[in-house]
Amino acid sequence: MNKIPGIIALTGPTASGKSSIAMELAERLGGEIISGDSMQIYVGMDIGTAKPTVADTEKIKHHLIDKLSIFEPFSVNEYCTAAYEAVIDVLNRNRLPIICGGTGQYIEWFLKGIKLTDVPCDYGLRKELEDEYDEFGADALHKKLASVDAQSALMIHPNNKKRLVRALEIYILTGKNKTFWDEESQKTSPPFPYEIYTLEHNRDVLYERINKRVDIMREMGLTDEVRKLYDIGIEKTPTASQAIGYKEFFPYFRNEISEDEAYEKIAQGTRNYAKRQITFFKRLSERQTVEFTSINETAREIIDRSNIIKTYV
Repeated sequence: MNKIPGIIALTGPTASGKSSIAMELAERLGGEIISGDSMQIYVGMDIGTAKPTVADTEKIKHHLIDKLSIFEPFSVNEYCTAAYEAVIDVLNRNRLPIICGGTGQYIEWFLKGIKLTDVPCDYGLRKELEDEYDEFGADALHKKLASVDAQSALMIHPNNKKRLVRALEIYILTGKNKTFWDEESQKTSPPFPYEIYTLEHNRDVLYERINKRVDIMREMGLTDEVRKLYDIGIEKTPTASQAIGYKEFFPYFRNEISEDEAYEKIAQGTRNYAKRQITFFKRLSERQTVEFTSINETAREIIDRSNIIKTYV
């Protein structure tokens, strides 16, 4: 039968069960999974990113994982290009593309056909701003951003060093703030029909799931995984160094905090990130919310609701 090319996007906060639902949908429907996680692209960042296991990838084909060295940058524009190529590959084989992940901006901009306007970079200036961040603290630099770009300051958490520094770098180099350049971004029509499903949990239940996930990662050997990456220089990388579950170990490896404190920071940072994800996804008017009950029931609810899936079954 002729199938209408379309995409299912499965989103939600970290630890909400997206991967298990995506696997279930892919198994039932003959789909393939395209990562919507900005850090799973990196080789060696496995436990801390909850990357699919070898068994998962042998059962279901996954895209956009283990493609880059930690030393390579990765941006939303690069993600959109890579995701487009992956979707075309999946559709050409008459399979259902399922985007699964929690990096909201990457997923939204790809689905909606948004492309950032190129703005200049100055790595020397960036290093100066990073040093200023380290010396005077996150709040000082965040106040500086708020004075020139109130909208970006609302969207960027003070602890998000990379985005905070980049927003200031853009303003200093161009004389116009990041909000201006975002509004100048080129937006075309969506490249494919799509549906977005956002998994929801009671907040207390979600936090329990996050805490349990961090405990499991510790048991799986996360400390050793990050130590290996630290020894080859992850702390100095442009993108990978910002990953929650990795950056919290840097002061531990410098003997500034204990290992227990590092894991406490990971759990807290992950809970805070989940709150930001929830806020981000709530503003997507086209999303359909799905309460996570069980893997089978939640997958069935998405199948029953979806017009795109009906063209694949």
